[in-house]
Amino acid sequence: MKINFFLTSILFIFSIHNAVAQDDLLDQLDVKSDKKEVATAAFKALQICNIQSTKLPVKGEFYILISHRFGDLTEGLQNFFGLDNANTKIGGIYGATNWLSIGLSRHTFQKTYELGVKYKLANQIIGGFPVTIVGYNTLDINSELDKINYPQLQCKNRIAYSSQLLISRKITESFSFEFAPIYTHKNLYDNTTEYSDLLLLGYGARYKLSKRLSVNLEYATRMSAFDGFLATKYHNPLTVGLDIETGGHVFQMVFSNSQAMNDTSAFANSTGKWVSKGIYFGFNMYRVF
Repeated sequence: MKINFFLTSILFIFSIHNAVAQDDLLDQLDVKSDKKEVATAAFKALQICNIQSTKLPVKGEFYILISHRFGDLTEGLQNFFGLDNANTKIGGIYGATNWLSIGLSRHTFQKTYELGVKYKLANQIIGGFPVTIVGYNTLDINSELDKINYPQLQCKNRIAYSSQLLISRKITESFSFEFAPIYTHKNLYDNTTEYSDLLLLGYGARYKLSKRLSVNLEYATRMSAFDGFLATKYHNPLTVGLDIETGGHVFQMVFSNSQAMNDTSAFANSTGKWVSKGIYFGFNMYRVF
């Protein structure tokens, strides 16, 4: 009897312990993690086409950037569909931290040197904060200007600035959208055809066609420019692109109404009209190390 009572007691205690353990396990499964997941890969490249995307290099990454914009496609054989002349941009971009990158590039257009700083202000959180917010600022130095043509030239006359506030949302796995207020300022400008200060509202989108291929579109409205106010030859910038991801680099083919690639000129001095003349084919190539 004592042995039976002893065995029964042990089985009873074991059953209680097993039930409590199962309850603890179920409780752990019911606990929801407070950790929020960041939405990633809204854009594959650092630019949509000309407008910056909300993507930044991670800390320690270094990008080599080579960009071309050939001549006007609509001139046909006269300039061999733009291949007879081209603007070139060569630069490097370094991820100083996961939220800050610094870039320096040199453009054949006006022999411009461009310094860029890009910084993340907020991440899109799945089930939380709805958008990613990034700031981007550039400083341009026009080294082509000389005192022979500009006797009163001062150092400040070479300088131009631009700022972009980039607000993007990854809406689905295939589609991302970006809204970008843009501001440009030039210390030296032609007051008969352009503005010292210009405000634009930019829009960009990416649609993923496959794992390594996506189509991009961007447009910017010149909010503070009026065609009737100045005899301007410049228009709202519009660009269509195709992203091709090939391992260590992203290759972007673009068609734009702007041949210049530095921000103050690409946004303020787009000379082409998509309905007639001034379509420039080119590419952006990013290689990461």
